[in-house]
Amino acid sequence: MRMRAAIAGISLIVTLGGYGVRLQPEFHVDNGRLYDARNHEFVMRGVGHSHVDYPDRTARMLSDVKALGANTVRIELSTGAIGKRNDAADVANVISLCRRNRLICVLVVADTTGWGYRATAIPQSQAVDYWISIRKALMGQEKYVMIHVANEPYVLDNFRTWPADTKNSIRRLRRAGLDHTLLVDAPDWGQDLSFTMRDHAAEVYAADPDHNTMFSIHMYGAFFRATNPHDYLGHFLRAKLPIAVTEFAYTHQDGDVDEDAIMSETQADHIGYLAWSWSGNSGDVSNLDMATRFNAGALTWWGHRVFDGPNGIRRTSHEATVYAP
Repeated sequence: MRMRAAIAGISLIVTLGGYGVRLQPEFHVDNGRLYDARNHEFVMRGVGHSHVDYPDRTARMLSDVKALGANTVRIELSTGAIGKRNDAADVANVISLCRRNRLICVLVVADTTGWGYRATAIPQSQAVDYWISIRKALMGQEKYVMIHVANEPYVLDNFRTWPADTKNSIRRLRRAGLDHTLLVDAPDWGQDLSFTMRDHAAEVYAADPDHNTMFSIHMYGAFFRATNPHDYLGHFLRAKLPIAVTEFAYTHQDGDVDEDAIMSETQADHIGYLAWSWSGNSGDVSNLDMATRFNAGALTWWGHRVFDGPNGIRRTSHEATVYAP
C-alpha cells in the first residue's frame, strides 16, 4: 500500500510494509494522474517538434509556442541511426532552452518509428541504450523533463512482443538511475488497434519499480468518431492508469480524425495532449503544419484550431508550478 503526502512542496512516497521513504521532487504519477514536482496536477498542452531535422529552428520554436500558451513541447531526437545523433551536450542545451522558456520538455527517440517495417528503424531496446548513454544530460532534470522512450516502435506485425519488451525497457532505465516520468508508446503505429497496450497497461505499470510510467496514445485515422477517444481513454481512467495523447491531428494518410472529440474529451478528463506538429512536415502529411515555414505569425488552419479553437491551448493550458517563484 502506498500513501502520498505533500510537505513543503515535496512529494513523499511512503510504502507501508516496506522499509523506505523516497523523496520525490520530480514529475510523478499517482492514482492515474500526472503531478509536477510541487505536487500539483499537471495537464500537458503543447505540440511536437522534430529537433533532429530542424535543430536551427528549435530555440525560436520554443519561444513562439510559449507565447501562444503551450506548457509542454515534445521534442524528437536521434540516436544517430537516422539523422545526426543528438549527443548529451545538445540534449542539455535543448533542456536549457525549454527551461528558459518555462516549458516542460518531453524528449522522444524518433529513430524507432516503424521498426520492423522501415528498414532503417531501430528497436526500442536501442532507444534505451541511447537514453542511458546520455544520462548525464538527463539526471537532475526530473522536475522539467519527461522521457518518452521511443516513438511508434511497434507496428502491425510485432505488437505481441510489446508488453515484455516495454517492461524490460522500463526496468533497464530504472537500473541506470533514470527516475524521470517515462512515457511508452502504444503499438500499431502508436494507435493500439490491437488493444495490446490497453489490455496490458496494468502489468506494464506494475513492472516499473518507481510506479512512474505514463501510457502514450497517438490518435489518427483509428479515432475518426467521438466514441473512439471517449471509449479508449475511459478505459484508462477507470483503471486509474495515466495516459496522454502525445500525437493527433485533424487528418492523416489513414483517414479523417475527429480532432474536436479528442480535444473535448481530453479537456473534460484532464488528460494531456500534444498536437502534431509545429512545422516542417513533409510528404503525405505536409498539411499538418501549424505554422507556415516555422512562422508563428502565419498559423495555418490547423495551428489556429490547436491554439485558438474550442478546448485549444490558449484556453486550457496552465504553466507547470515548478516555474513559479
